[in-house]
Amino acid sequence: MEEHKHSHHHHAIEPKAVNTAFVIGISLNFLFVVIEVIVGLSIHSLSLLSDAGHNLADVAALSLSLLAYRLLKVKSNENYTYGYRKTSIIVALFNATVLLISIGAIAYEAAHRFLNPEPLPGTTIAWVAGIGIIINAVTALMFFRDRKKDLNIKSAYLHLLSDAIVSVGLVIGGIIIYYTNWFWIDPALSIIVALVILVSTWSLLKDSLRLSLDGVPAEMNLQQVKDAATKISGVKEIHHIHLWGMSTTENALTAHIVIDSNTTLADAEKIKHKLKHELEHLNIQHVTLETEGEICEDEKC
Repeated sequence: MEEHKHSHHHHAIEPKAVNTAFVIGISLNFLFVVIEVIVGLSIHSLSLLSDAGHNLADVAALSLSLLAYRLLKVKSNENYTYGYRKTSIIVALFNATVLLISIGAIAYEAAHRFLNPEPLPGTTIAWVAGIGIIINAVTALMFFRDRKKDLNIKSAYLHLLSDAIVSVGLVIGGIIIYYTNWFWIDPALSIIVALVILVSTWSLLKDSLRLSLDGVPAEMNLQQVKDAATKISGVKEIHHIHLWGMSTTENALTAHIVIDSNTTLADAEKIKHKLKHELEHLNIQHVTLETEGEICEDEKC
């Protein structure tokens, strides 16, 4: 059984580093929200207030993601035999839904501002947005390494990266307003904010919805499982495959494998152990296999 004990480092996440990244990201973004709200209200800038609303949603999203990440570590019990792993999927879906709702609110207010643009100090918008670039870029980089290993970490990374991109747009818009007095740029920028949110959120929405419906995780397919099974000596076929995400980091599978009818019980256990080991390399940690004897058409069998 020793061969199955080594760890699979390509799927490892450093809990302490991720926890620190979430705490720093939440703190800095909340501080930036306060700055944007104060300045946005004082100069009546819709783009800054829209971005503040977007960033506030991100603070809530990061907080929920941190909660879900910590719940992954809670042990199972008699009532929740899988623990609270599924909360990470629910939170990811909730975050995506909230962001999509914010798009509608921003677009609605922008439509009104297009009809009645207000004079704005472009330099103030640019300076505040510049702070946003630094904060969001630094915190996004903290999630960069683990973004492909967990859907909530990916969610945090996309939130912060999109915020940094939006802040770049606001800096450019502030400069344009300063030199041209084209005040309609402000609501136009808020529309761009909404589009950036939509693009960055769409894949998150699809992935989290798929996992919440116990669909096959996006990075996997059943053919990979079949190939891993049939390359093992003694496995004739695999069917009745069910593959789903238990959380944003762990996956489960149940299946029936057909083995030679003359295979001993001990050999059947070895075959199952080898297959579980191969599936762990595919990031499938929880595997339940049922063995079936090969059907023989010959009467002598």
